[in-house]
Amino acid sequence: MAVLNVLRDILGTPAILVGLLALVGLLALRSSAPDVVSGTLKTIIGFLILGGGATILIGALEPLGEMISEGLGLQGVIPTNEAVVGLAQAEFGAQTAGIMGLAFLVNLLLARITRLKYVFLTGHHVFFMSALVAVVLSSAGVGGVNLLLAGALIVGSVMVLMPAAAMPFMRRITGGEDIALGHFGTLGYVTSGLVGRALGNAARSTEEITVPRSLSFLRDNLVSTALAMIVVYLVFALIAGPAFVSELAGDLNPFVFALVQALTFAAGVWVILVGVRMILGEIVPAFEGISRKVIPDAVPALDIPITFPYAPTAVIVGFAASVTAGLVALPFLGPLGLALIIPGMVPHFFVGGGAGVFGNATGGRRGAALGAFANGLIITFLPALLLGYLGTLGLANTTFGDSDFAWVGIVLGFVAEAGGPVGAWALALVFVALTFVLGYVFPQLRPRDESRRD
Repeated sequence: MAVLNVLRDILGTPAILVGLLALVGLLALRSSAPDVVSGTLKTIIGFLILGGGATILIGALEPLGEMISEGLGLQGVIPTNEAVVGLAQAEFGAQTAGIMGLAFLVNLLLARITRLKYVFLTGHHVFFMSALVAVVLSSAGVGGVNLLLAGALIVGSVMVLMPAAAMPFMRRITGGEDIALGHFGTLGYVTSGLVGRALGNAARSTEEITVPRSLSFLRDNLVSTALAMIVVYLVFALIAGPAFVSELAGDLNPFVFALVQALTFAAGVWVILVGVRMILGEIVPAFEGISRKVIPDAVPALDIPITFPYAPTAVIVGFAASVTAGLVALPFLGPLGLALIIPGMVPHFFVGGGAGVFGNATGGRRGAALGAFANGLIITFLPALLLGYLGTLGLANTTFGDSDFAWVGIVLGFVAEAGGPVGAWALALVFVALTFVLGYVFPQLRPRDESRRD
């Protein structure tokens, strides 16, 4: 148990996991000792900076979410990955750790022997997905070796399939850089990209919005983000009322508190962008060693903020559109017999912002807004449907917030409840087979170097 916990902590801490892989890559390249030390430490520090920025953002988004709920009179379930996984660990900790460790091995094996050469490096999302699979299978009566092995095959396959699904869009976002997306909100991102392609105009990018000379300071993304969020925070502070905001603000004036939180939000975005640039500067060269010596043509699949520097304005557009969709969907949940899903600011910022980047890449400004709106609907309705497959955790007033957790949990829950261990194994083998078939049939899903060979 202690060994499993240590393994879980290592694999679940992105900075350590990616640092170790950078170390392996640099050693495979036979880099000098100073370069190995420098590259490894800078990779770890870059991820810690990224995590620090995310923590700053989450801290600023929490009071905004409370002001929105109070101001609009909303009560219900708030999707929070960390909360539901934390509750799950009391009963499913060992199963989660076992699935997670084996899933990483499955990912590496599939990346080695299939044409989908993606190594999923967002460790905390693998942890979340492993917990989801453990809970859903246990709730369906599947346990023991069946739970561990079938669960690991499912999670390890999804770690390859989801980066592959996003890769055609990632090429457009990054301009063809060998970087993949490793984040389990991929259904929403791909949907946003498709909506942008169908309804938008890629020639009118969010990053090329015309600004009058007198307002040229708005071309600075940090300044424009800060000003936009100041308006948002102050508006919802007024709607929620000074009395309620004072409870959040402590000794601060409620409107000064709202102003500070808005500026803190902007600071968090800036820190994230700094961390992303640092990571890209170190992990891509280090990964050349892994792709040459360990897994030929391997491509790292990294967390969603890796896309933010390519279209920072689209991130804010996507955030706003995704939250709007979550609010628009609320009146329809009750009549459909579903739990009321309150828009969580954290998933709507990170997943909605990422959806804005994907929609902008294929459909410009209109694509960013409409694509992220579609994502907002997905992360409202699917988490509500997932609640029925979470067993006793479904009664805990929280659920998973990102689209891939929802669809994987719903499909797995339906199959496992219908077929028990046989159904779980059948789904696992289907997922594994898809990693071979899709990589062979659809070259566009492979890393760029691989697709050029056909």
